[in-house]
Amino acid sequence: MNGRTTPDEARVDEDLADGPAAVLLREAGEADLDVAAELFRGYLEFYEVEVEDPERPRAFLAERIGAGDSFVLLAEVPGAGTVGFTQVYPIFSSLAMRPAWLLGDLYVAPAGRRTGAGRALLREVLRRAREAGVSGVQLETAYDNHLAQGLYEAEGFVREEFHMYFHDLSEKV
Repeated sequence: MNGRTTPDEARVDEDLADGPAAVLLREAGEADLDVAAELFRGYLEFYEVEVEDPERPRAFLAERIGAGDSFVLLAEVPGAGTVGFTQVYPIFSSLAMRPAWLLGDLYVAPAGRRTGAGRALLREVLRRAREAGVSGVQLETAYDNHLAQGLYEAEGFVREEFHMYFHDLSEKV
């Protein structure tokens, strides 16, 4: 990402600054948990995940950030507010025998769509991954989420030929 750091530690994606609106990016901290949790709830609704405890998304983010299990980036668009987030988990690639990252969540609220917020978040994750020297960034999305797939492929992600399996051992969240 071509970006510059602003005084409050946010990054401006200069490649997208000429678009509909400049996108400001920042890493979420404790003070951002309420806004990050609201975006996380939107993400869960998008994927039709029923959450019985409305405070659980905030608590989950607080746990991950507090334990250093993940980092969360927020995207702000002037005039629209904080409209997007992504959460990234450090993992290891056995095949590469090196650290890798799992981009677990990427969501832009309806008010922030078509502003470049999703692309800016994705580019910032990739910029940070290169800087950290990880072997790659992995993500997954729904089969019918063609808009997201187009973004990922436009930014250099390649659809793998592996089949992914999951055995659910949890109860409802």
